[in-house]
Amino acid sequence: MSTAAVILAAGKGTRMNSELPKVAHEAAGKPLVRHVVDAARAAGCDKLIVVVGYGGDFVKGLLTNEPGVEFAIQTEQKGTGHAVLMAEPNLRDHAGPVLVLYGDMPLVTPSSLKALLDARESADAACVVGSAVTENNKGLGRVIRDADGTFLRIVEEKDANDEERAVTEINTGCYAFAGPALLSSLAELSPNNAQGEYYLTDCPAILKARGETVTAEAALTIEEALGVNTPEQLAEVERVLAGR
Repeated sequence: MSTAAVILAAGKGTRMNSELPKVAHEAAGKPLVRHVVDAARAAGCDKLIVVVGYGGDFVKGLLTNEPGVEFAIQTEQKGTGHAVLMAEPNLRDHAGPVLVLYGDMPLVTPSSLKALLDARESADAACVVGSAVTENNKGLGRVIRDADGTFLRIVEEKDANDEERAVTEINTGCYAFAGPALLSSLAELSPNNAQGEYYLTDCPAILKARGETVTAEAALTIEEALGVNTPEQLAEVERVLAGR
C-alpha cells in the first residue's frame, strides 16, 4: 500500500531575519526541506506532498526534479491543521498511511520515521504521535499518559499544570496517521481557541474521543525534533550534520 508524507513548508520564518522562505535556507549544502523530503522517501514514502505558502514558487523550484513530489498551497496562515487540510485534494484517493512532518526539521532520520510507521501498523492505529524524551522540555507540548502508560492527550506548556509540566515526553510534531482517519479528523477541527487557528494537535484527541486507537511512540530523539526558527538554530543544525 502506498505511503504518503505531508511536509509543512508554508511559513516565512520571520525570526530568520531573511526574505528567503524558512525551509529554503541551506544546511550542509542542501535546503532544509530537501533534507525532510529525502528522509521521508528513504523511510518508504512514495507520495510526497509539500504544503507551500510564503515564497511558494521559490520552494517549488527547489524540488522541481524530485520524484514523487507534489504540492499543495496554503494562502492563509490559519494553523497547522489548516495547513495539512490544504493537502486534502492530494490525499482524497489515498487509503494508505500518511506521515505529517515539518519542513524545518532537517535532522529527522529515515529510521525514526520508519519506526513511527511501523508502530502505527503494528497497533493498527488511527494515529501515532511521534514523541521524544528530554529533560530540556521548556516550551514544548507534553505527551500525557495514564498510570498504565496509555496515551491520553497532548498538553501545550501554557495549558499544563505543575504535574504535567514535569513530564519529560514531548510532542515532536511528527505523526503517522491512517490516511482516511487523518482526513476525517481534519474535517472536525474547529478554531475555537485563543489564536483562532486550526490545530493539528487536536486531531489525535478527536480520533481518541471517537474510540479509535491513538498511541504515542518515542521514536525520535530531541536532536531530530530540532526545528529551525532562528539563525542560531540553523548553526546548531549545521554542527550536528557535520558531526554525522
